[in-house]
Amino acid sequence: MTEDRKFEIVADTVLPGTPERVWQAVTQDTAAWMFPTDQWPAVKTVEEYPSHLVTRMEGPDGWFNQLEHVLEPLDGGRAQLHYVHSGIFADNWDEQYDGASKHTAFYLHTLGQYLQHFDGKAVVFTDIQGPAASQVPDGFLQLKNALRVDGLSEGASFDVELDGVGRLSGEVDYSNENFLGLRTADALYRFFGRNAFGAPVGMTVHDFSGSGDAELTAKTWGAFLEKVYA
Repeated sequence: MTEDRKFEIVADTVLPGTPERVWQAVTQDTAAWMFPTDQWPAVKTVEEYPSHLVTRMEGPDGWFNQLEHVLEPLDGGRAQLHYVHSGIFADNWDEQYDGASKHTAFYLHTLGQYLQHFDGKAVVFTDIQGPAASQVPDGFLQLKNALRVDGLSEGASFDVELDGVGRLSGEVDYSNENFLGLRTADALYRFFGRNAFGAPVGMTVHDFSGSGDAELTAKTWGAFLEKVYA
């Protein structure tokens, strides 16, 4: 195992929640802003509630994946988060590091959106992957055009009628060349331009309405993505 296969991604951000609420979000409520992690065989090597948490996964030949969260309270019920993701990439180091670091920024932003708008609400999580045809240079741009939000900046309002999905209205809370976040009154929609990192375009839906149906959501949005890339 060579040194150049190791990586470390560091991020510092202020979150709209107390250290206790952030701790809850990153340990128990990951499906509300990232994806479910309850099946991961991670070990808490440091657990100093609510200020310092380190979880680690290990594998053969020195492989490991580690997440560290250091939390400090701030005025106004906020928290300062120092986040470190470290480990080893087995292949395509540059591409994987670029993808992981950009995903980190998007996930931490989404964590803030959850804490600010939906903290504590039950969530129904759905992950939908686009077809192989989305894995082209302009794949993510095609999706933005189909959503009719291309050109809208962060903070802009949207109100669109999508074929097969229905009406969506809310705010663009995140937008760049690789990621898009749409927030409605009862859900967070996350779109991932993973075509830039050697994978199909994907999306997740975090439904806080109280009546979410993961199977129906997957079917509806899966059909929408199939049409986009037909």
